[in-house]
Amino acid sequence: MKHTALFTALFGASFFAHSAITMTPQPDPDNAAGYIVSQSEIAAAEAAQTSDPMYAIWSQALETRPNATVEAIDEGIATNPINVKRVERVFPRSDWDFLTHMAAPEYTYTRFLRAIGKFPAFCGDYTDGRDSDAICKKSIITAFAHFSQETGGHIAKDNISDNPLALEEWQQALVHVREMGWIEGQEGYTTGCGQDDWQNKRWPCSAGQGYFGRGAKQLSYHFNYGAFSEVMYAGDATKLLNEPALVADSWLNLASAIWFFLTPQAPKPAMLHVIDRTWVPSQRELDAGIGYGFGTTINIINGGIECGEQNKTKGQPVNRIRYWEGLAAHYEIPIAADEVNTCWQQLPFGSLNLQGATDVLYTNWDGNWKYYSDRPGGYSFECELVGYQTAYSALEKGDYEKCVTNFYGSHAGWPTVRVVPDADITNPDGGTDNGNGETPTEPNGWSETKVYNTGDQVVVNGVTYQAKYWNQGVNPATAGEWGAWTLVSGQVTPPVTEPTPPVTEPTPPVTEPTPPVTEPTPDTGSSTWLADKAYTAGEQVIIDGVRYQAKYWTQGDDPAANKQWGPWKKA
Repeated sequence: MKHTALFTALFGASFFAHSAITMTPQPDPDNAAGYIVSQSEIAAAEAAQTSDPMYAIWSQALETRPNATVEAIDEGIATNPINVKRVERVFPRSDWDFLTHMAAPEYTYTRFLRAIGKFPAFCGDYTDGRDSDAICKKSIITAFAHFSQETGGHIAKDNISDNPLALEEWQQALVHVREMGWIEGQEGYTTGCGQDDWQNKRWPCSAGQGYFGRGAKQLSYHFNYGAFSEVMYAGDATKLLNEPALVADSWLNLASAIWFFLTPQAPKPAMLHVIDRTWVPSQRELDAGIGYGFGTTINIINGGIECGEQNKTKGQPVNRIRYWEGLAAHYEIPIAADEVNTCWQQLPFGSLNLQGATDVLYTNWDGNWKYYSDRPGGYSFECELVGYQTAYSALEKGDYEKCVTNFYGSHAGWPTVRVVPDADITNPDGGTDNGNGETPTEPNGWSETKVYNTGDQVVVNGVTYQAKYWNQGVNPATAGEWGAWTLVSGQVTPPVTEPTPPVTEPTPPVTEPTPPVTEPTPDTGSSTWLADKAYTAGEQVIIDGVRYQAKYWTQGDDPAANKQWGPWKKA
């Protein structure tokens, strides 16, 4: 996706980081091992990383209506939401009936309308000149092409015994409401349940339940049931983890498919934004053959199994394409010149090389592990966007703060962090911010025991100094030019000392010159690495005959430990 560059790949970035965001953590008065940060700093750090307009578009696309409003939706009533009325106009009951002769009774037109009514962005309004009705119809027909593959009958038209109405295969959607071979009360798809990981803490499996495929999209596995439940039930993950059958027996059987249709899975875009062209493929994606068209929606759904030249004649993608082409022809869906129906010419999204990518947006937060010299302990006190799934989404309000507060303190040796209102943040002298943007000055001089953050000022002997970075115990008057402080105003008066009388050195006796001493070459079998010595980038050491070179500043990290992402490499 072509957007403002927001992401620097972790392993391509310097271990030492500098941020445009000011973070001034203060010692937590209620926790000696913790720190507090202000709400405004947390908000600024999040906003700086999600300033690209796509983040707002994604979040808006995932907005939902209350279930009480959704369950009041019915065919043809005046109180239906605007997007539901659009669906009734461009895809009336007669079209639904035409495509669902074989459908299971759990799928109904009213439930279809309710599923769409839950998400205002599906078949919503476009005010920028795009044709809202045309996009709505194309979205529905795209969904039905995939329904025909995922839950269809797949019965040949000339098989009169099983298909007496001689229906086209693309007319045989939504035959199955549960995955074939599974029944309610049967445990299954519980892989990963009970493990001590973040997924189980956020989406714990319920004893005796099975998370096999249900609904039009065949929702599977506990982490998908939990995530979908949070969307359907105002953040409550346990509802569908405890009652997964609802995804088969209620309007959620179709809502799960609409939810998938609207949800980006970075670096995959949302299917809606491929159809309405809100998504603009990056050069990296274009080089991989990924552009507009039905083929890219296959890549989003199941690219790892169905896309790529090796899958050109495989049954699943061939079926999807046949169903799409049949439906598009029947409903006269226009296909633009740059749209491609197939994905055999595409690399799966999961195969894209995203190392160092700056043109792809990510949607999950994880802790920022980089070192910041101007912050307590070098910790970032921030989270950053990453290209893998975590417990925290950039599209969910409040998740960034959860990432910061939950991530810190959960790692051994890391400080805990509390986010507090700005008014609760005090300056090093115990006073509060003066409210006019000026940097308060320590009135009583420098204190050896206080923590000073970047920009803090103190007065020592009538001279004002300002902290260059976080420090404690560094006297401004003796820090020197390259120390933690810089002189802001005033003049340093050198101390007055009595002149020292000259000392006459005795003439040394004449001695024979001593030949120079040559240091022996280190034994290749010995170690030149010292655990208490600090090494900078480029310095080399020898351990047991092997030479190692520091990749960045390090102290106490054994080069021979062979850590893949550690500070040493073999020279």
